[in-house]
Amino acid sequence: MGALLGTSGGVTAFVSVFVVASTFAFAVALRRREFGLLRTAGATPGQIRRLLLAEAAALGVLASAAGCALGALGAPLLARTLVDGGLAPAWFTIGGPSWPFHVAFWTGVTVALTGALAASRRAGKVGPTAALREADVDADALPLGRAVLGAGLVVAGLGLLVWTCVTDPSALLKRKTYTTLPMLLITGVALLSPLLVRPVARLLRARGAVGTLVRENSAAAVRRTAAVAAPVLVTVALAGTLFGSATSVTRAKEVEAREQTAAEYVVSGDGLRPVAAPAGAVLSPTGATSVFVRDGDAAVVRYGARAVADPAAFAELARLPVTAGDLRDLDDRSIVVNEEFERHRVGETVEVWRADGSGPVRLRIAAVLALGTGDNGPYVTRANAPGAALDRIDARGGGAATAQALEASGGTAHARAAGDNRQARLGMALVLGIALVYTVIGLANTLLMATSVRGGELASLRLAGATRAQILRVVTGEAVLAVAIGALLGLVVTGVVLGALGAGLAALSAPVALVLPWPVVGAAAGACTVVAAAASAVPAWRLTR
Repeated sequence: MGALLGTSGGVTAFVSVFVVASTFAFAVALRRREFGLLRTAGATPGQIRRLLLAEAAALGVLASAAGCALGALGAPLLARTLVDGGLAPAWFTIGGPSWPFHVAFWTGVTVALTGALAASRRAGKVGPTAALREADVDADALPLGRAVLGAGLVVAGLGLLVWTCVTDPSALLKRKTYTTLPMLLITGVALLSPLLVRPVARLLRARGAVGTLVRENSAAAVRRTAAVAAPVLVTVALAGTLFGSATSVTRAKEVEAREQTAAEYVVSGDGLRPVAAPAGAVLSPTGATSVFVRDGDAAVVRYGARAVADPAAFAELARLPVTAGDLRDLDDRSIVVNEEFERHRVGETVEVWRADGSGPVRLRIAAVLALGTGDNGPYVTRANAPGAALDRIDARGGGAATAQALEASGGTAHARAAGDNRQARLGMALVLGIALVYTVIGLANTLLMATSVRGGELASLRLAGATRAQILRVVTGEAVLAVAIGALLGLVVTGVVLGALGAGLAALSAPVALVLPWPVVGAAAGACTVVAAAASAVPAWRLTR
C-alpha cells in the first residue's frame, strides 16, 4: 500500500505539472494580443512575467484550498476502497494529523507556479507589435527551447530503456521502473506534439466541407490542437504502459509457471501435510526457504530458495530453464542456482548459510538456471533447509487415487499455478484514475478557452452559408481529431515501452507475453472524447445562437 500511494503521488505530481504547464502555455498564446497591448502601454517583460505568476499564485491558493477540502471528504472513501480491495488491512483508517493537508496545499501552490513559470517567460518575450497580429495560423508553435528539451527527453527516455534492457533487464519487470521510466518519453513526445500535429492531421481523408474544415483548422491551429492532444497523449500512454507492463509481467509469470512443471496437478497452501504417492504417481513436495551468500567483501545477500523433499521426483517433474548442468545431480551436498549468483559455474562450490543461520556449508553447483521473471531462485534439499514448511506439491499420474491423496494434504488443488493480480489491477486503476481526472480537467479548460474566443471565426462561417449544425460538427470534429492524434501518439509511446519490456523478457529467457490493454486504453480515450466533444460543443452552441 505504501508503494501504491507513493506511485500515486508521483504520477499526480507529474500529470498535474504537465496539465498546468500546458494550460498556461495555451492561455498565453490566446492572450498574445493582450500582452502586446500592455507592452505598447509601457509594460516591461518583467512586469508581464510577474503578472502571470501572480495570477498563478492566486489561482493556486484557491484551488489548493478547495483540493484540501475535497481531500478531507475523499480520503475516507479511498481508505475503504483500499481495505475492500485487499490493499490495506481491515483496521486501516484515516487518522487526525493535519500535516498532510499542509503538504498538499503548498504542493498545489508550487505546482501552479512551476507550471506557469515557462509560460510567463514566453509571455515576457511578446513584443508590442503582437497587438496588431490577426492571423490564426500558428507559425511559431514550437519554440527552440521546447524543441531542444523535448528532443533531449525523447533521446534520454529511449536511451534509458535501451541501457536498462542491456545492463539490467530484470529491472524492467519491477513496478517502480515501468511506472517512472516511461515518463521521460511521454513528456518528450508531449513537448514535441506541435511538431507532430500538422503531419498527422494531414493524414485525415476529408470528405465534404465539414471534413475539409476539420482537417485544415486542426493543421493550422497547431497550438490549440496540440494543447488538446497532449493531455490525451499522457493519459493513453500512462494507461498503456502501466496496465500493459503490469499485465504483461503477470502473464509472463503465469506462462513461465505453467511451462516449468510437467505436473498434472499443483497443490499449494501454507503448512501442507505430507502425503504418500499412490501407485504409478510421482509427487514432488517443496517448501519455501532461504540461503545466504557473502557477496565478496560486502554484506551477506539473501536469496529466496525452494527446499526439495524428493530430488528424483523433482528432476522428473520440473521443466526449469537450465542453462548448464543437470537437475538430476541435486543432492544433500549440492545446490541449483540461477545466473544472478556470484559464482555460477557447474562443478564449483559455493559457501552458503542456511535459513536458520547455521553454516557455512560448501555446496557443489549442480545446475544453473536462467533468471526468468525472478522466481527461478536457488533449489536445495531439505537437509539444507531446516524448518522449511511444505507449501506446494506437484503431482503426475495415479489417476483418481492421486487426487484423493492430494485432498488429504489440506491445500488447494488446481491444474496449474496461476497468479492473482486483482490487487495490482486495482492499484493501477487508482493511479490511472488520478491521471484521467487531471486530463479531463485540462481538456475542459483548454477547449472552453479555445472555443470561447472563436466568435468571429464562427460568425464568418455563418455568413459564408454554414448552418448551425455544420458549425457544431466542425468544432466537435476538431476536438475529436485532436483527441485521436493524442491517443495515436500515446499508443506509439506504449508500443516503444512494451517493446523494450519484451526485449528484457527475452534477455532473461522468460516467456514474452506482451499485452496491450485495449479495454483500458479505449475507456481512457473514450472518456477524453466525450469530454472534449462536450467542452467544445457547449460554447460553440452559445456563440452561434
